[in-house]
Amino acid sequence: MTTLCLDFGNTRLKAALFKEHQLVQTITLAENPVEHLEAILEEYCPTASILSSVIDHAAEIEAVLQKHTKFHRLSHQSKLPFTIPVGKPETVGTDRLAIAAAAVHLFPSQHNLVIALGTCITYNFINKDHQLVGGSISPGLEMRFRSMHEYTAKLPLVKGDWNVPLIGYDTVSNMQSGVILGMAKEIDGMIDAYKERFSNFNAVLTGGNLPFFESHLKNEIFADPDLIFKGLYAISKVNYA
Repeated sequence: MTTLCLDFGNTRLKAALFKEHQLVQTITLAENPVEHLEAILEEYCPTASILSSVIDHAAEIEAVLQKHTKFHRLSHQSKLPFTIPVGKPETVGTDRLAIAAAAVHLFPSQHNLVIALGTCITYNFINKDHQLVGGSISPGLEMRFRSMHEYTAKLPLVKGDWNVPLIGYDTVSNMQSGVILGMAKEIDGMIDAYKERFSNFNAVLTGGNLPFFESHLKNEIFADPDLIFKGLYAISKVNYA
């Protein structure tokens, strides 16, 4: 059985194909996602599909998936391997639901802090009783670079680089040091705060900006760029059972 898992984030629309429980391919959708999706469905013929979307995507996308697959759109009302004991579970993003499901699947007996490095940094805490109790959100990599450019008169728009100096030697390297190393210290500080409070604790890192930070973190972490897809696949198996 082949399952198509789709993650529609603020920056990219991505898909992953699972065959016999194994992730076999990831795909970034083209500018015309409906046309690209139709080509994927024709080529790989998935039996089932699941979508996590935090954007207002084209309605045709779901229509195409419903026509060709057994389709499920992830929401707080989906069958999940954890509970959401918060006041408004409907406000929890589906991307956060998916990575929480992956953490519960991979590390079922631990307190897990899943840190996703995308447009924003999200800190998602799932305790050992499989409760997604909340976390934190802060600005992500591109957001920090863009804000410095847009809210000043002369600072340029800078891109990320994993190989940055502690002491910047020009404007660009000063900005890269401040953002990349500053974010790394923030992430380490948050992990340390959770470790002080919880024993049997595990930190998981994922997201598109993961490569910028792995080498700068002092804490031991489990890093997986495909974590959201593994969570979506785990949720799909529950909802299609």
